[in-house]
Amino acid sequence: MSYTEEATSFACADDNLLGILCQPDTPAQTGVIVIVGGPQYRVGSHRQFVLLARALAAAGYAVLRFDYRGMGDSEGQPRPFGAVSADIAAAIDVLQQRVASVRQVVLWGLCDGASAALLYCFEHDDPRVVGLCLLNPWVRSEASLARTQIKHYYTQRLMQKTFWQKLLSGRMALGVLSDLTYNIRLSTSGSGWLRTEKQSFQQSMALAWQRFSGQILLLLSGDDYVAKEFLEYANTNAAWKDAWAHAHLQRHNLPEVDHTCSSAMSRQRVEQLTLDWLLQQGASTHRSRDGMAA
Repeated sequence: MSYTEEATSFACADDNLLGILCQPDTPAQTGVIVIVGGPQYRVGSHRQFVLLARALAAAGYAVLRFDYRGMGDSEGQPRPFGAVSADIAAAIDVLQQRVASVRQVVLWGLCDGASAALLYCFEHDDPRVVGLCLLNPWVRSEASLARTQIKHYYTQRLMQKTFWQKLLSGRMALGVLSDLTYNIRLSTSGSGWLRTEKQSFQQSMALAWQRFSGQILLLLSGDDYVAKEFLEYANTNAAWKDAWAHAHLQRHNLPEVDHTCSSAMSRQRVEQLTLDWLLQQGASTHRSRDGMAA
């Protein structure tokens, strides 16, 4: 399907935000808001968000990718991912204003963009948001990083012959052993865990996940410590104990994919999974409406 691509400016509080709208000739009733992750703007690493938006638009979905306040070409002061809910709300508003056929939206986020999507749902009971596509959500804390490093880095290093050769020959800096000792102490310290995570954004994300009644697509890169950290956190933290039991969760592990899907094959895999999921959402919506009419 053909589509147009144009810049759009819209207000958030006293600032003007800039976004790029991909609008197909015949848009579906579900639109997509792309929420960027990390200190980057609407293009994304390796033009990831540009290519994603175009792929979805070619399949019939209106897509808006935009810059938060203080990022890219948007006005205002920079803000952390936990303080962009007003920006997301403004983006949803303008997508519906510019594309009249859009009745509901999906929030698509990478890294702390995925976290921002969950935090938006925690702060707003927005019936327009019917789906969340979360790629490698960010749950970083000192304790979770330490656990991940021990499990996925230090454990492998301790099994390598070269590690012990360097250690015994004195060619390895004592700082490496010091770091390992510190991480072990931090990861096993109950007080450290509570100190870093009490009343945390991670718990708000977990509550949003549990309460969300729509569809969740979780994509986890295999070649990525952020994804490994999320899995470690979700599998060990009490707030996330029911995460995998969510009634509308679809999860895909992507063994050869890195954090930003830097290869064409990785990017296309994520795009196709997103498209398949959106199509399933559309079929589910139609079935629900048919049942109500009956």
